[in-house]
Amino acid sequence: MLSDNISRIVEARVNDPGAVAAAAARRAKATSLFGEHGKTMIIAADHPARGANGVGADPTAMADRFELLDRLCVALERPGVTGVLATADILEDLLLLGVLDGKSVFGSMNRAGLAGSVFEIDDRFTGYDAETIAAMGFDGGKMLTRIALDDPATPAALAETARAVNELNDRQLIAMVEPFLSVWTDGRIRNDLSTDAVVKSVTIASGLGRRTAYTWLKLPVVPDMERVLASSTLPALLLGGEVTDPEAAFASWGKALKQPTAQGLVVGRSLLYPSNGDVAGAVDKAVSLL
Repeated sequence: MLSDNISRIVEARVNDPGAVAAAAARRAKATSLFGEHGKTMIIAADHPARGANGVGADPTAMADRFELLDRLCVALERPGVTGVLATADILEDLLLLGVLDGKSVFGSMNRAGLAGSVFEIDDRFTGYDAETIAAMGFDGGKMLTRIALDDPATPAALAETARAVNELNDRQLIAMVEPFLSVWTDGRIRNDLSTDAVVKSVTIASGLGRRTAYTWLKLPVVPDMERVLASSTLPALLLGGEVTDPEAAFASWGKALKQPTAQGLVVGRSLLYPSNGDVAGAVDKAVSLL
């Protein structure tokens, strides 16, 4: 980037904090959630707020905010990219850089379930709320929803997700729910990515809230996605996660995208930090699947 752009961000944050709201007010909003390819292509960057800064063998890859912003700017300018998902600190930086015009924007809502913590399931809403998402002119909010049947914090976590779903639906904003059936193993929480577990998580998440007209799901790609995507009529976005075999991942994404409820991709680390370092190339390949 970067020195000039970073200086602009810091200058505004120090001397003109109102510049963030002004940038949000003048931003040209997306006319549709979908690109010309008929699907969404959203870049996710809300991992650092959970303390999940690692990519591959580098445990602090996403902790360099200057580099992360640089990579986000590269990704967002690629043809076919429709939007971004992040926490307030990152979205405000991107607003100050003026790179969100014409993009759909989703605010990350619950980030208190810090990665590796003993309270990870108690994932309280410490990020965006529905009121602020609406005030900023964004398109919706995302909530991670881990369901651990052996953890007594799960009912409260589900109730908080339902509350957020209600508040977003009331404002006709997308509630992007990312459910997992999770288990504690050797003191760490692990997401069960078996097909049966993902199906169960989908059926639970689909029933949260008093309205679901604006509820979308954000789902992992697992074996037998036909069965996963047949377990709800809610629109589904496919998440990327951390990819160890890019070719296999792209093939599985492409196959899943053919299902009727699959509306596109929400991918973060695997596109922002590809193993070959080519952010533009990784994003373009993902877009080609759409």
